[in-house]
Amino acid sequence: MWRQFDERYRPILIGFARRQGLADDDAADVAQTALTQFAADYREGKYQRERGRLSSWIIGIARNRITDLKRAQVKRRIDRGESALIDVSDDETVQRDWEDSRQRVILERAMHVLRSDTRLDERTIRAFDLCALRQVPPQEAAAQCGMSVAEVYVAKNRAIKKLREIVAQLTQEFDEP
Repeated sequence: MWRQFDERYRPILIGFARRQGLADDDAADVAQTALTQFAADYREGKYQRERGRLSSWIIGIARNRITDLKRAQVKRRIDRGESALIDVSDDETVQRDWEDSRQRVILERAMHVLRSDTRLDERTIRAFDLCALRQVPPQEAAAQCGMSVAEVYVAKNRAIKKLREIVAQLTQEFDEP
């Protein structure tokens, strides 16, 4: 269960921390610290569903870790005689950054599932990739895939329909019970 939770939230936390202005290494550290604190707090019974969503609690933990890291960076700048301003995002920005990171992770996973775990054949996925993702004209995609233009449209629509199903399923899995 922990592994699934970690696989689900670590990439979201890293993306969220990056959007909050952290470098890759710092974002990974914040994600690790936030997940560790979440696990400890959860075991101690600190999460209370009636007080809010699980994602809101995790956002709060991550936001506090980001603020701690930024304060430490400010202290180092002060020690070097540099500017001491700290950038703290407002609640709306934090929520938007979290949701953007979450949606990106869901879409990446959905694309992986579409490519590896569906019954769609390689040509169908290639036609979808060319037309929908790379914006290649249908005539050119048809030539590259060895399909007619009509078959490219059918393949693209079939893949989009399947992708929407996968995204809906993953979104439901990412939502709290």
